[in-house]
Amino acid sequence: MFQKLFYTLTNTVLAIIEFLLSFRIILKFFGASASAPFVFWIYETTQPLLKPFIGAFPSPRVEGGFIIEFSSLFALIVFAFIGYLIDNLLLQIKHQPSKN
Repeated sequence: MFQKLFYTLTNTVLAIIEFLLSFRIILKFFGASASAPFVFWIYETTQPLLKPFIGAFPSPRVEGGFIIEFSSLFALIVFAFIGYLIDNLLLQIKHQPSKN
């Protein structure tokens, strides 16, 4: 029972993280103004998640003011991989034979 709850909780948290990072990538790409409250909230909420990745890659500006934030894309991939590892770890724990 605890494993199922933990599995659901971790997947929910990681899904929220992935959603917020995806939203940030889209907003940055289309050059959304950080002065808009919602955009500001997304940027501020995702900033701590990106802290280890900031500066790892350049964020080039494309013609028309579009920004491709590669650090956010990399963070998205890393968090997806972490979720995959957690899922596999929980499945390994669940399928271990019990020692009676």
